[in-house]
Amino acid sequence: MTLQTQQHPEISSVNHLNRQIIVILDFGSQYSELIARRIRETQVYSEVLSYRTTAEQLRQLNPKGIILSGGPSSVYDSGAPHCDPEIWNLGVPILGVCYGMQLMAQQLGGEVERSQQAEYGKASLMIDDPTDLLTNVEDATTMWMSHGDSVTRLPEGFETLAHTDNTPCAAIADHERKLYGVQFHPEVVHSLGGQALIRNFVYHICDCEPTWTTAAFVEESIREIRAKVGEKRVLLALSGGVDSSTLAFLLHRAIGDQLTCMFIDQGFMRKLEPERLVKLFQEQFHIHVEYVNARERFLAAIEGITDPEEKRKRIGHEFIRVFESESKRLGPFDYLAQGTLYPDVIESADTNVDPKTGERVAVKIKSHHNVGGLPKDLRFKLVEPLRKLFKDEVRKVGLSIGLPEEIVKRQPFPGPGLAIRILGEVTSDRLNILRDADFIVRQEINRSGMYGELWQAFAVLLPIRSVGVMGDQRTYAYPIVLRLVTSEDGMTADWAKVPYELLETISNRIVNEVKGVNRVVYDITSKPPGTIEWE
Repeated sequence: MTLQTQQHPEISSVNHLNRQIIVILDFGSQYSELIARRIRETQVYSEVLSYRTTAEQLRQLNPKGIILSGGPSSVYDSGAPHCDPEIWNLGVPILGVCYGMQLMAQQLGGEVERSQQAEYGKASLMIDDPTDLLTNVEDATTMWMSHGDSVTRLPEGFETLAHTDNTPCAAIADHERKLYGVQFHPEVVHSLGGQALIRNFVYHICDCEPTWTTAAFVEESIREIRAKVGEKRVLLALSGGVDSSTLAFLLHRAIGDQLTCMFIDQGFMRKLEPERLVKLFQEQFHIHVEYVNARERFLAAIEGITDPEEKRKRIGHEFIRVFESESKRLGPFDYLAQGTLYPDVIESADTNVDPKTGERVAVKIKSHHNVGGLPKDLRFKLVEPLRKLFKDEVRKVGLSIGLPEEIVKRQPFPGPGLAIRILGEVTSDRLNILRDADFIVRQEINRSGMYGELWQAFAVLLPIRSVGVMGDQRTYAYPIVLRLVTSEDGMTADWAKVPYELLETISNRIVNEVKGVNRVVYDITSKPPGTIEWE
């Protein structure tokens, strides 16, 4: 994947011979990342950069097009974010979305004012010019609005392409200069003609070809990994999740036995998972994994701890200590491979650069554990081939290079594992109870055929006991909470309306097969106000 340049660490270098790029300048919109995803769905590479990116930096990237995102500000406010006005002279097609359209109008001589009537939610788009940007977008189609300001006077050379009942200038264009603006958000699913509009901009206006494919990414990544690493050794902390597993496959294909995978078993994995992971990688995939059994260390580290944040902190610190000692035992290593994904890059402004070499170095480990920083004296150069991919793109890459579906489609699992699905103190007995209950939940969800329909399905153990009766005998045992949710991205979630028969089967099996449990309850709380995980 592309590596960061030393001159402008926030700008990626792009192989212009092999890749076209659409740049999104981010003005603080909650949808900037979504715009990038929609562009990539057209099989054209896109990247989100700060609105502070200069015209000269953009010229070096040689983008096929630029999109200005929405944002929470008003363009006429003091301190509102503005882009470099020289971008209008780059000769590159530009699309302004919401705030981006208003900024375009203002900087090019138009006027933007507070609307008499704000417009939020669905609106019917009446098309005045069905060509160019709005080709194949149906008249009166639904688009998603979210604005309190409007363009009240167009800049010279612009014309109106579409309007709504409340917004006279809902889409505008300077066809000669290939400058376009839309007041709505074509990137959200509520905008029914949104993807057609985006395809028009990408293909017809920016003249892009659909070259951003999984096969092209794999080929380019292998070439770049080999060029970067040479004959040096690479260390990867393997979790068994889709990110680290895909990364392991990709690295092994590129550098073979120069890769060392380390799996730290902290004792909080689900039933049979550690054994299954090591056997799968070593016997079926022929990728060597250094298995580190640290179960007793981790359990001792959180003994008596009930606060969830303290649990996470202690697990994180212990992971660092184990990782440090084991990497020294197995090393030396020149490179640390991390499964950093593009959302991590967008959200994090941290770029740690070695002043001598210009290489990014690790003062953090971004693994499935979310464990915080590695010691500053434990310095590796980073290999992050997935850092330009979104999660769904990683899954596609994983499938294309032979990763089995059981890993590719694995539901999200928290880094601290079952330790944060046991409320209160974590003990060996409670871990065993939860493992057995969770195993039944996963078995029955798989048998029902609903695994792929759920974002997450798991069990939670509460640190309380209730009275029950089994075989005419009084019991005093733990309750298990079932948490089954549906979601698109984990940011919001709803409890799953699964068949009662499925809940009944899970409940009957748990209370009959798991010693220490006499009650099963179902969590019907959405996110928000609740969270998906209980801790």
